Amino acid sequence: MKRPDIKICGIRTKETLDHVIARGASHVGFIFFEKSPRHVEVDVAAGLIEHVRGRAKTVAVSVNADNELLEEIVFGAKPDMLQLHGKESPDRVVTVKALYGLPVIKAFSIRAPEDLAFARDYEDVADRILFDAKPPENAALPGGNGIAFDWRLLEGYQATIPWFLSGGLNAENVGAALTDIHAPGLDVSSGVESAPGIKDPARIDAFFDAVDEARMRRTA
Repeated sequence: MKRPDIKICGIRTKETLDHVIARGASHVGFIFFEKSPRHVEVDVAAGLIEHVRGRAKTVAVSVNADNELLEEIVFGAKPDMLQLHGKESPDRVVTVKALYGLPVIKAFSIRAPEDLAFARDYEDVADRILFDAKPPENAALPGGNGIAFDWRLLEGYQATIPWFLSGGLNAENVGAALTDIHAPGLDVSSGVESAPGIKDPARIDAFFDAVDEARMRRTA
């Protein structure tokens, strides 16, 4: 079984970057959303992105960002990809790609089948899709809340572009994500933290170990 793409999101230190790259992360995410405990300033992100350039794909995550903020992120931090984690329309995705010339991951909040169907409208405009859990009522964050949705909604899902599974992933349940729905990409943030915004090396190791164990079981 081929190892899925693994994106570790909400990184804020070089030590964490080096650790997740050593373990095989294909993508690393940086949060530009001030309400998040994982938020980084553009100048800090620029140093982190330069530190890891060429070793993994760097992803700048924003929520309903206007052009002014996106320009600051794109030209200041120079990420490889953008992730739009708000309520951006398909037209907005097209505009962002045209303005900045970067691949776009579009994130969706999933709770019911109709939420999944909504994502189909973006398959012709985004480069990747990310399925996250819908946040609790009145939650401050659109993602990174450590909750999962019913992954059975994705059974048999055939996308025309690559996708990530997100929302509540951790070392205890990632094996099921791989064996039950064969997720081609995994996105984890709070599931490898000891506290909000604090990445834990031991939990990172446990997550990657669990991924590899699930792969070995499927190929045995």
